[in-house]
Amino acid sequence: MSVLIRGGTVVNAERSLRADVLCHDGTIAAVGENLDSPVNATVIDAGGQYVMPGGIDPHTHMQLPFMGTVASEDFYSGTAAGLAGGTTMIIDFVIPNPQQNIMDAYRQWRDWAEKSVADYSFHVAITWWDDSVHKDMGTLVHEYGVNSFKHFMAYKGAIMADDEILVNSFTRARELGAIVTVHAENGELVFRLQQAIFEKGITGPEGHPLSRPPEVEGEAANRAIRIAEVLKTPLYVVHNSCIPSLEAITRARNEGQRVFGEVLAGHLLVDDSVYRNKDFDVAAAHVMSPPFRSKKHQDALWRGLQSGNLQTTATDHCCFCADQKAAGKDDFRLIPNGTGGVENRLEVLWHHGVSTGRLTKNEFVSITSTNAAQIFNIYPRKGSISVGADADIVVWDPEASKTISAKTHHQNVDYNIFEGMTVKGSASHTISHGKVVYSDGELKVERGAGHYVDRPVFAPYYDALKIQAQRDEPVPVSR
Repeated sequence: MSVLIRGGTVVNAERSLRADVLCHDGTIAAVGENLDSPVNATVIDAGGQYVMPGGIDPHTHMQLPFMGTVASEDFYSGTAAGLAGGTTMIIDFVIPNPQQNIMDAYRQWRDWAEKSVADYSFHVAITWWDDSVHKDMGTLVHEYGVNSFKHFMAYKGAIMADDEILVNSFTRARELGAIVTVHAENGELVFRLQQAIFEKGITGPEGHPLSRPPEVEGEAANRAIRIAEVLKTPLYVVHNSCIPSLEAITRARNEGQRVFGEVLAGHLLVDDSVYRNKDFDVAAAHVMSPPFRSKKHQDALWRGLQSGNLQTTATDHCCFCADQKAAGKDDFRLIPNGTGGVENRLEVLWHHGVSTGRLTKNEFVSITSTNAAQIFNIYPRKGSISVGADADIVVWDPEASKTISAKTHHQNVDYNIFEGMTVKGSASHTISHGKVVYSDGELKVERGAGHYVDRPVFAPYYDALKIQAQRDEPVPVSR
């Protein structure tokens, strides 16, 4: 099967050029001017449009069992919604229960993901520690293509990783050549603040951001960064929402530490006034952690992207419908944490980033695709319009306009955090493994067509780390 994308402007992270793109048997076969069309090829007229690498969302939670319920979006509906918005790959999370065998959890998530219609991979969370976890991390790296391990510094009494777990896991990851990621919030502080706020009689969604102030996030981000610094382990900090965490990352990067930062599209565009909405369903729909912040934090996060101190954008797509959120009607601590966005990430970032001049088109490709591919070591297979890369492509119409609404989106959830936002610029076509899966508003997906993507460790970089570690050792003194 062949697809020829004709007459568009190819936009990669490093440059843009007018070129046709030929896809054959799931990969990009040629990029150049005036390419001949193979017999029976599907031809897409991309005149006046941009041809870009499909989006990679490095932070989703499909079908997640959490807070007494299960996310409404499964791997079929979630990856389909992503394709409708130009996202052709997700990196989801295996999250074992405390004391659950890590490999059992991994196999369960792999089974759930078999229905995916787009490519996927997994970070694996370390929620407890013993010798079996040490061993299983090695198995995941060497046999299953996992090169990243997640640590929740929040959710005390459930999946929170304390400092002992962080040190053990960071050390093991460094030995294996894997990268570690953290959800940075001080879990003990959150727990105590939740109790204090609830006891004051604040029981509604407005209590959620009060229990998780920016300082709670900044402290945890800095602590994880300094642990990683001592252990010489590369670190990726997910969903940065505020100035203190951004400052911690920027400071570490200026000191030469290998630290990466992610920001959610929602944290760039939704402010904390949503929690004061008198309609419980609306306010509860926005309960996620870290919470949405005030405009000054949004402005700082945009500057973080522009300066390169934040490298990736994600969604933390984890959907719970109104009836699920209602579990916390009388106690904000019981509202399932999570929002959506996998379908709209590219649209809102283009409209508020590229169209406003905050980002160039090439920077847009970097933060929505290429940087994630490079950090998690699947570049140039992903994140690039180049010969030999997977034919995961979005054809982008910069003139298309739409108003985002839960009534028309493909996401399996009854609200949208960008409800009513009119955006200019969206996908006209999405190609996954060389097949047109979205075209002019119509999804044409096949259940189970998504592939699991192995992510090898970045060996040369870790060899360099070992050399640096040896240089940092004290020099023996002759006597």
